[in-house]
Amino acid sequence: MLEILFIYFAALMRLSLFTLVFSIIFYGCDNARSTNLNLHQRRTLIASADTILPVDTLPHVLPSYSDLKYTGLEKLNAAPGTKSVLFNTDGSRLYAMNLEGMSIYEFERSSRKVLREFRFKPTPGEGWDYEKEKPIPSFEEKPVEACLTHGDKFLWVSLHNAAGIVPIPLDELTSRAIPDTIKKKSLKRVRLYYPGSTQRDSFLIPLIKTGKTPKIISKTADNQNLLVSNWHSYNVSVLSMDTAVFPYAKVISTVPVSSIPRGIAVEDKSNRSFVAIMGGASLAVINNSVWMKEKDIEVASNPRHIVVDTSGHLFVSYNRLAKIACIDTETGKTLFTAKTKAQPRTLILSKNQKFLFVTCYSSDTVEVYKINENSFTKIASLPCAGHPVGVDIFENENKLEAWVCSYTTGSISIFKFDKK
Repeated sequence: MLEILFIYFAALMRLSLFTLVFSIIFYGCDNARSTNLNLHQRRTLIASADTILPVDTLPHVLPSYSDLKYTGLEKLNAAPGTKSVLFNTDGSRLYAMNLEGMSIYEFERSSRKVLREFRFKPTPGEGWDYEKEKPIPSFEEKPVEACLTHGDKFLWVSLHNAAGIVPIPLDELTSRAIPDTIKKKSLKRVRLYYPGSTQRDSFLIPLIKTGKTPKIISKTADNQNLLVSNWHSYNVSVLSMDTAVFPYAKVISTVPVSSIPRGIAVEDKSNRSFVAIMGGASLAVINNSVWMKEKDIEVASNPRHIVVDTSGHLFVSYNRLAKIACIDTETGKTLFTAKTKAQPRTLILSKNQKFLFVTCYSSDTVEVYKINENSFTKIASLPCAGHPVGVDIFENENKLEAWVCSYTTGSISIFKFDKK
């Protein structure tokens, strides 16, 4: 009898311990970034994990909402030719890639102020005139797009005319030593300014060659790999990251595609990546296990940007057609579409994956769509001067802010919404 009671007591203690650990993991992530996993997916993630996940890797779930109400607009100055914007994990910082300004601004979201300016030292390079479609004299150090990895400690930036990307170790700018074997021509100098202060810093970072005219940079969820679309090389570079060893990443595969690539969406669940072939009418599907192209999905002409949700849906902007589409990742079938203003470019999903924000370049408009089961419903079409191109979103429990950069005015518009 005592033996039976002992076994029962031990089992009860194990169950209680499991419940305690589960509760700590599940509820202890108030400061983690919101992601697009719902409650069921979070439980599945934890239950299927081989090991206990660190608290800071688990998503914080925002209260549900089904509508957005536009409440107003703020405008900030950036620098000439602001091309893209990117929030860090908790939304406290936003990075603006200023292509013509050859710089990156680090904004504090709460104060709307620039905390740091990363200014590249210019060196001569060959650029590209997209209207006349011919090369032009320019400079190498023109930031296009960016990606944050390793807990926001590394900012990876594509340089339009340098045929490569650069990693910026945001918390260790001047303390990282460069091996003596590294050649000077493979380094880029960055000058660091602190607005309102006379303090100045300067540091060197590696240029990692990828392909001609690199654009989008995307990462795998495990922070192991980067993918870079190379406009004029007709390929996608795959890099393996090791942030402990200079130059922090190396190219391990080059995947040829049929024409000009632009947007990249990594779907970690199926271990695939989707690449928008802007120079054609297809999406290239890359197998992330072997880093080779599996197939092409035929779509409408001139797909530019692409994002993926957690339910297996791709959202694509068609630049010339002034259209967006929802595509099934498994079948490649277009499920539904909607017309937009002229030249839709960057797309971003809200955290609950119910709303899609679209910048429309030549029409100077930002549009917001509600994603229904079988259709899009346009809920806002907002003027945004200066040819809007990049967008990222900040959300808290009650509010949503869409930060949009305009290329010709070098400005950032903050469109504010209440959640309903």
